[in-house]
Amino acid sequence: MSKLKFRSVGECMAELQLAKDGLYSLAFGGDTLNTSWYVRALTTPQTHEVEYVTAVGSDPLSGRLLDFLKNHTIGTNFISTITDRNVGLYLISLKDSERSFTYWRSNSAAKLLAQDPVHLSGALAAANVIYFSGITLAILSPEHRETLFSELARARSAGATIAFDSNARPRLWSSEREMKEAAIQGYRAATIALPTFPDEQAFFGDATPVDCAKRIASYGVNEIIVKDGGNASCSLVDGELFEVAPQPVNGIIDTTGAGDSFNAGYLVARMANMSPKAAASLGHQVAGRVICHRGALVPMAMFSNLRAI
Repeated sequence: MSKLKFRSVGECMAELQLAKDGLYSLAFGGDTLNTSWYVRALTTPQTHEVEYVTAVGSDPLSGRLLDFLKNHTIGTNFISTITDRNVGLYLISLKDSERSFTYWRSNSAAKLLAQDPVHLSGALAAANVIYFSGITLAILSPEHRETLFSELARARSAGATIAFDSNARPRLWSSEREMKEAAIQGYRAATIALPTFPDEQAFFGDATPVDCAKRIASYGVNEIIVKDGGNASCSLVDGELFEVAPQPVNGIIDTTGAGDSFNAGYLVARMANMSPKAAASLGHQVAGRVICHRGALVPMAMFSNLRAI
């Protein structure tokens, strides 16, 4: 039996989060890396090939990142090296369980992940599922963005599932208009859309999650799952509208990575041919565990009992 091939395209950054005695701990994260992490946590190397598609520098921190990915069986075969660049950095600040971010990414190598069409084509070839986000689009130049869309179209025509989370970050864009146009283009490229309602509402004016799902369906997406924090997710799949509520979660500590981990649970379930309702339920389960711990990446062992899917 051949392995299922999952590709996540985007930027992995070094993460600083306040630890004890006013010191900061170093980890790695980023929306598309977070989703890769939980896809890996929910699967085994024997059944699923999880590869991260990005670019890093030649500095020690980039080397540490590559070792980190390899040690957790996330593939690095399609990570290119840009010698005069480095890995971006972000700092997490928490107020209660809500987080805010401060970024240093102007020289991030990941901004050049799509500069080589041949390399990118090879990375996406034969993939079963390709995942990317609005942040992936935001860090790319317009020219490189078009390169990515061309390769996604090629992969989709070859039968790949293309999953997209708009993950709106206005500070990364030159204008709100550019961000919205890129998000719409992302949806048009996708077979599965995984938006977050407050983000979409803020920039597209959707009154409800149902309105959000219907608008995105108008772009040609047949499978849409609208996340809404601790509320029920709203799905519109092949014209069928339904909601899936999460189980109550006690002891929420940090919501970092909640949406990214939901996406992983959903996509792994769909790769296992589970129904969209069952997939949304698994997404909620995964996110519910993540938000009870600090940081974007919770130890993979905590999800071993969900691998039976």
